[in-house]
Amino acid sequence: MKEKMPLAHSQLANVIRKVQFRLLPLIVSMFALSMLDRSNVGFVKHYLEVDAGISASAYALGAGIFFIGYALFEVPSNLLLHKVGARIWLSRIMVTWGLVSVAMIFVHDPMSFYILRFLLGAAEAGFSPGVILFLTYWFPKAYRGQAYGWYYLGVPIALMLGGPFSGWLLDSSYSFGFTNWQWMFIVQGALTVLVGIIAFFVLVSKPDQAKWLTQPEKQLLNQALAKDRSIQNQTENSNNQRVFTDWRVWRFVFIYFTIQMSVYGVLFYLPSKLADLLNIHVGLTVGYYSAIPWICTVVLLPVITRIADKKANWNNMAILMLLCAVVGIGLSTQTTHIFQFMLMISLAVVGFIIVQPLFWNLPTQYLSGRAAAVGTALIGSIGNLGGFVAPNLKNWADQKWDNDIAGLTVLAIVGFSGVISLFLLKREHHIGWLR
Repeated sequence: MKEKMPLAHSQLANVIRKVQFRLLPLIVSMFALSMLDRSNVGFVKHYLEVDAGISASAYALGAGIFFIGYALFEVPSNLLLHKVGARIWLSRIMVTWGLVSVAMIFVHDPMSFYILRFLLGAAEAGFSPGVILFLTYWFPKAYRGQAYGWYYLGVPIALMLGGPFSGWLLDSSYSFGFTNWQWMFIVQGALTVLVGIIAFFVLVSKPDQAKWLTQPEKQLLNQALAKDRSIQNQTENSNNQRVFTDWRVWRFVFIYFTIQMSVYGVLFYLPSKLADLLNIHVGLTVGYYSAIPWICTVVLLPVITRIADKKANWNNMAILMLLCAVVGIGLSTQTTHIFQFMLMISLAVVGFIIVQPLFWNLPTQYLSGRAAAVGTALIGSIGNLGGFVAPNLKNWADQKWDNDIAGLTVLAIVGFSGVISLFLLKREHHIGWLR
């Protein structure tokens, strides 16, 4: 018996590597385009102010209103994915939001900006929690942290490459009656549509449908997944009817909300902040500088998630990473020197990106089946409203105290409340998987 266990574990590890190779590159590309299409508005803030007469407060509202549309359609979108399968639904989501992203060229006043940002959020609703749910169909919990880690590599890859790419598009000269910022939306939206079409032919919804797995490999993977489900089904939350009234699920919602506050409080304003510090316009040079924090994240994310999986200490590592984000955001407000700012903002970015795959290990080990579809969508939809609150709260705080550091300071305080919530979650010993 003792000799067979390592062999079975080795065989399962080989199957997992095959699944990673087949699925994760495309999943990472899809998420990278998701982040690019929702955040590229940060590169055109100045252009929208000039060409469309959009004020700072209108920009904050429009940047954040994306998450209202996202939240409203998140839960039904995830339920449909659970019903019709990831191949069809994730592909449909990508094609739809790519087309809406292209339609951003029609922004000409604040109202058109609000409407298109809302529609972009509605079109993308269900994508991220849908992928989180999709990965639970393929990866047992012992390997899920790494899978989420690879998935979240889409964020730094998008912004590491997307920053210079967006800057290059804005610095280049085009014609056909469109401005440079309109071409940015056309090119990046068209790429999203193309990848969405590819996903329809490449993605496989569940292991039993994978022609590239042998029957013994499918059986081994399904046995590992079934073992996880048997443990999850012992929790009272296996019934999705109790998801909306379970206080632990709402704790997850609050923690994810604070994380998203940190993310989008920085993301929507980083290009313009760098331009101010460098005393230049937003273009290719700003794109290069904005790539630095994401390069650091690309290097560290797979390392830290692998360590967390090996030690099964997702909660502890999540606390550490969110604390790094809080400290980095707070200290970035205290410097006007570009080197020091890049150091602090890199610490913040590494923290608030890596905390996310670590965080998702917690609710997905607690929820199962249909409850997982509802629960991950609920956490994702309401938690992502932090992306709506963050730019508006930052803009309000900056105006109230008449400086540009008050908003980030407030967001750092909100992030620290998330650290405290993760710490309290860790102390609840009666949830067996929290260690």
